[in-house]
Amino acid sequence: MEKLVMLELLRSYYAGKKVFLTGHTGFKGTWMMALLHQLGAEVKGYALAPEDSAPFHNLFSGLNVQSVIADIRNRKQLTEEIASFQPDYVFHLAAQPLVLLSYEIPSETFEVNVVGTANVLEAARQLEKRCNIIVITTDKVYDNKEHHGLYKEEDRLGGYDPYSASKACTELVVDSFRNSFFNVKDILIHRKALASARAGNVIGGGDFSRNRIIPDAAKALLQGKEILVRNPGSVRPWQHVLEPVCGYLLLGTKMTDDPVSFSQAFNFGPQPEDHLTVKELVELAIKTWGSGKMEVSSNGAAMHEANLLKLDISKAAEQLSWKPQLSAPQAIEWSMDWYKTPVEQQAEFTFTQIDNYLRK
Repeated sequence: MEKLVMLELLRSYYAGKKVFLTGHTGFKGTWMMALLHQLGAEVKGYALAPEDSAPFHNLFSGLNVQSVIADIRNRKQLTEEIASFQPDYVFHLAAQPLVLLSYEIPSETFEVNVVGTANVLEAARQLEKRCNIIVITTDKVYDNKEHHGLYKEEDRLGGYDPYSASKACTELVVDSFRNSFFNVKDILIHRKALASARAGNVIGGGDFSRNRIIPDAAKALLQGKEILVRNPGSVRPWQHVLEPVCGYLLLGTKMTDDPVSFSQAFNFGPQPEDHLTVKELVELAIKTWGSGKMEVSSNGAAMHEANLLKLDISKAAEQLSWKPQLSAPQAIEWSMDWYKTPVEQQAEFTFTQIDNYLRK
């Protein structure tokens, strides 16, 4: 999009609107909360308290955002919070998002990701007003054969590890609610549009999660240590966090204008040439930082992680007029620049990056 077009478009749809945002204390949720604040939306967040090891959300404690610290598995409270807020949009980001952690807590992963999503949709079903609902899943919902082809939205769902399987199940929950309660044939009756968004591996400032390469690289570089890499040859659809977040918001605008046509699934990922290996990603991070070394772990990951995954984003490009604004090197540069920024300036720098992105 041309300069200011994205900014003006999103503001025209979200300024003054009520947005219920689950997972607002997480990495991606905090970026989305900050972006919605910039757009003039009235935001109510619902999530667990941010972890002590993830201070990103606390940088924005002064924003005028209603924050409910609670579990999406608490259906009663969730339903009450959505009902009292009467949102125009629901963005469901709350999840257990880590592959390796899902091996440690498989049952909880399924409870949070699958039952939690059903609770959100059941609560939204009680609304008597018009509402757009977007459920955020992942690129890992596909039955990954680890070939070099690009996965499209109509490809078979699956999942080797508990996290991936739970997100594939989440997509089935979305499809069931869309057929049973939010069927587009009855849109004038229920007045709900329901879509899912499948994003690739997001990177960006503020991520302090375990076993994620950019946070691990930033911590190592800040401490002057070598960056330990488990699977250097693994290929992922890396993208800056603002790419899918703006994609979700753009999808919401399309659902407002045409809820029948856009109540479906969409992939959000990088351009084909920006599917990089972990090794390539780390080398670019070191180059951007200006110093640093990489060390490959001799053991690799103890549990299975996919080595190859690529997304086809042609549907989002054609139907939403969405495309990535940042190349992989730019996304890595933006990420490492954030971690270089002094803590007292990180909130302001986050808003600067949002503004620069929206004006690209």
